[in-house]
Amino acid sequence: MPDTRLTFKEMCAKFDVTPRTLRYYEYIELISPLREGRSRFYGAREIARMTLILRGRRFGFSLEDIRQWLLIYEKEGTDAQMRRWVEMANGQLAELAEQKIQLEQTIAELESLRDDTLASLG
Repeated sequence: MPDTRLTFKEMCAKFDVTPRTLRYYEYIELISPLREGRSRFYGAREIARMTLILRGRRFGFSLEDIRQWLLIYEKEGTDAQMRRWVEMANGQLAELAEQKIQLEQTIAELESLRDDTLASLG
């Protein structure tokens, strides 16, 4: 992305986030746009960070976990931080696997109830 700059509105549209969400990520210092007067501009660094933030949210990580991920992404993290990241990822994978099991059980139960209801209708 050579010298890419997006406005606030373009950034919201590109990532399909609300202005409130984007302002919040700025407030908690996950992203830091360039300010020119009242205008904000987002360069390649902020675009990459936003991509990672949304990926982390999709994986179910907290914003503080994502903050650590961003530190590692920028090569500012230590080996200890990277090991911690692997631990966090393993924990999240275990939680997602448990959610998957629960969801599969719920689907099976609903299918069974639907089938029983259909059978009773004749």
